[in-house]
Amino acid sequence: MKPSPDPRQRRRLHPLPKGLVELYGLIAVLVVLIPEWLADGTLALNERPNLSAMPMTSRAWRTLPELQLASMTLCELRLLARDLRVWGYSSDARSELTDRLLKRSTRFNKTGNAL
Repeated sequence: MKPSPDPRQRRRLHPLPKGLVELYGLIAVLVVLIPEWLADGTLALNERPNLSAMPMTSRAWRTLPELQLASMTLCELRLLARDLRVWGYSSDARSELTDRLLKRSTRFNKTGNAL
C-alpha cells in the first residue's frame, strides 16, 4: 500500500504548457466575445439616429393626431399630457391616456391639425 500523503507537505501542480493556455484563450475569444460583438452589432442596426419609428412624410401624418399618438411611447404620451395639462394622467393606461389626449387636442385645436 501507498503511504498516505502528509498534509503538511505542499502539493506540486504541473503547469500547463504555454501553447495550451494560448489555445484556451483563443477558444474563449471565439466562443464568447465574437458572438457578443455580433449581437451588439445586430441590435445597433435597429437604432435610428432621429429616434422616429415612422417617417413623417405623408399629409395624413401631419393632420391625424391618432397616427402621432400611436407611435409615441408611454413616457412621451405622459409628457404630452403634462404639457396639455391633463389631470390624473399618470395612473391612466395607454389606451385611456390616448383617448384623453385626443379629446383634449380636438378641444384646443379646432383647425384639425395634428398635435
